[in-house]
Amino acid sequence: MPSVIVGRTGPFTGQSVVLGIEPLSFGRKSDNGVVIVSPSASRLHAEVLAEDAGFVLYDRDSRNGTFVNDQRVQRHVLRPSDCIRIGDETFLYEAQDALETVMDLSLLDVPRASAADPGTLRVTITGGGPVGLAFALALDGMLPGRTAITLYDGRWTRRGSEVVWKDETQGNFRRQQVVTVQSRQYLALPDEVLSALFDDEGQYSEMWPVGPDSVDGRPPRNIRIAHIEDRLLDLANRKPAIRLVPKRFDVAEQQNRLTQEHVLVVCEGGRSRTREHYADRFGAADASIYSLDGEHLQDVVLGLRVKSQLPDPMSVLLTVSQNRFLLNSLRGEGFLNMRLTREEAKNVIGIDPVRHVFEECIAARPCLMSRQEEDNEFRCPTHGTLFLPALLRGSPLWKEIRQGLRLFGVAEDDLSAITSFRLDMVQRPRFTAQLHRPTATSPGTYGFLLGDAANAIHFWPGRGLNSGLASATSLARSLSRAWRGKPLRDADFIRHEAAMSMLQYRHKSRAWNAMVTTDEQGVTRAIRDIIARGAEAPGGSGAGSGPGGPGGGPGGAADGGDLEALLERMVEIRERLASRMPGLPTDGELRSHLAAIAPATLRTLRESGAWDTLIVGGEEADIDLFYQSDSPVFVPRPADPRSPSPVGA
Repeated sequence: MPSVIVGRTGPFTGQSVVLGIEPLSFGRKSDNGVVIVSPSASRLHAEVLAEDAGFVLYDRDSRNGTFVNDQRVQRHVLRPSDCIRIGDETFLYEAQDALETVMDLSLLDVPRASAADPGTLRVTITGGGPVGLAFALALDGMLPGRTAITLYDGRWTRRGSEVVWKDETQGNFRRQQVVTVQSRQYLALPDEVLSALFDDEGQYSEMWPVGPDSVDGRPPRNIRIAHIEDRLLDLANRKPAIRLVPKRFDVAEQQNRLTQEHVLVVCEGGRSRTREHYADRFGAADASIYSLDGEHLQDVVLGLRVKSQLPDPMSVLLTVSQNRFLLNSLRGEGFLNMRLTREEAKNVIGIDPVRHVFEECIAARPCLMSRQEEDNEFRCPTHGTLFLPALLRGSPLWKEIRQGLRLFGVAEDDLSAITSFRLDMVQRPRFTAQLHRPTATSPGTYGFLLGDAANAIHFWPGRGLNSGLASATSLARSLSRAWRGKPLRDADFIRHEAAMSMLQYRHKSRAWNAMVTTDEQGVTRAIRDIIARGAEAPGGSGAGSGPGGPGGGPGGAADGGDLEALLERMVEIRERLASRMPGLPTDGELRSHLAAIAPATLRTLRESGAWDTLIVGGEEADIDLFYQSDSPVFVPRPADPRSPSPVGA
């Protein structure tokens, strides 16, 4: 087994160089084997040479020194897992440990490698949500009888011989959300998955019109996340090759077993512990791309579980004409999402009714507060806290919540629960990494990020699950093509890595346009701050102010300017949608509906701006491009590690 240098942090992260007879040099000059970008590195900074003692690292009289395990060195015989630091960049030295060949395998909690079928691809998946389950089912279908897949999820429990989802009383409370799946993604699912999800037409709706994203004229479909999770888990329970483990994956606890797996797929979500455990392999995320004036932008969103009485065409038009509220529902039932200003976000507070102290419940914890029949208050079943703004019925936040309900035709009694989300995005340098190299007793393990662990996307334009399903399909295709019973290689996943990068660029660029807007003078501002400015404008302070009192009333804004501006915007959008969406409201119906909204809310809606449909509604990222026989993906020819790098490369 060759020894290698692996990039740990910096531009070389995740890449590797095989050590051989020729020296390997590090430095800022372009003719070095490893070019260091850090300005604190010297032109020729250090070298690794093959000697009788093994591989030896030499400092070449550098200005700022060469460090191994945080100790400055002039000469150092490299040992497995040594961490080398040159400038601001770090590297790991990896080699076959001689002890591996004599280690007593009974000490490991894994079967002997020789006992495993070399033709079976062994896969561990952390996180069994829609993306993890869809990937497992797709891979099992593409490699029938040739996979052994283990899925972990702490949101499951056992019921008899089956694994099922926990319910709200067991702390699983986000399942009633409704998601929009684009036709490009659901048509790529295996036939049995497609049948399980959509054979019952009562389980989905098609409220959004056909657009550039649509394939074969099929519109997007709204479907409850619980239905997706239940159907996929039911299918997985019936697959002999898929083992379901109802517990959270602990990477430290499973480390020995992972060395005997070919693949680790991380689908745990945006705050994945497993991904962070392997941060040195996947690289550090860059938040600066999604920052404004040096601040990493974050939206805080209230999720209001509601039942709307409005027809879908009216709901769609109201949603896309402003950026304050978003209704995603299944025949009127779903979540009305409300984007909060900075000041409003401070007022999202849970209070302990016994101790009379404020709690982080709903503000920092992903709790859901349900309306209680006995006292009509919103209570967290896990922590017993109450939603404070609902107790203070005169609070500005509660008044604005009521205006959002009124805008979407929701009676206050039809608001059944409240939760909150914190949404932001980062740019990830890579989605594929070799976690463990092949040895005499292990096959070598590749790791992959899928779903929100790879690309946590602001959900306003509805691309999070779509990106996750596309990434699952891409990885299943790459693995099914590459698996021949031999160790996997970096080159096997060039197409998948390219597809993931395209998904990240396309979907996050859409989502960025849901977080900021640029005015005619070219000034870019966060939409949440524009909403705050609208609420604070003259005549617009305090939700519910002006004619009509807290509930608003006929007359709309004092001068009618905000109402007329909103109406004009909606008419323009309606004209664009009319050919693709029948049943859109008339001018009179829109005017009558908006007239019931308080002046301050009308001004806020106007200031928030319409959806940027040119960007949000553009063509869907198509991963099929990378899996055609004539796919234009450049696959570099591997260089002979014994050959010196060409000068000027």
